[in-house]
Amino acid sequence: MSTRSPAPAPEHRGHDQAARHDPIYDELVQTEEFKEVRRRTGVFTIPATAIFLGWYLLYVLMSNWAHGFMSTKVFGHVNVALIFGLLQFVSTFLIAWLYARHMNNHVDDLAHGLDVRYNEEKTR
Repeated sequence: MSTRSPAPAPEHRGHDQAARHDPIYDELVQTEEFKEVRRRTGVFTIPATAIFLGWYLLYVLMSNWAHGFMSTKVFGHVNVALIFGLLQFVSTFLIAWLYARHMNNHVDDLAHGLDVRYNEEKTR
């Protein structure tokens, strides 16, 4: 039997923690370009998230408390609840497409410039 105590486990740092201690990253975070990337991203993501969550909550609340309306037949065996449920999928894909379009048109070039600056500083 060994009298040695086990070696301490190596410190594991996540990606975010490592980035916070990177002086190049710390400098880039302070730039106007970085702040603009964050602002442009938030301009889309915050309202889109709020709208989608509101739309989803409406679906859940209507399913729970508006049985009469949600069970209204639209045609054949298809009712309002089924259409609402299918529209959840449609809205998810629509938001993903709009997000990609927004990022391509308003954010990617600026973010790419920051990436290039980061990599140039890293290789010095």
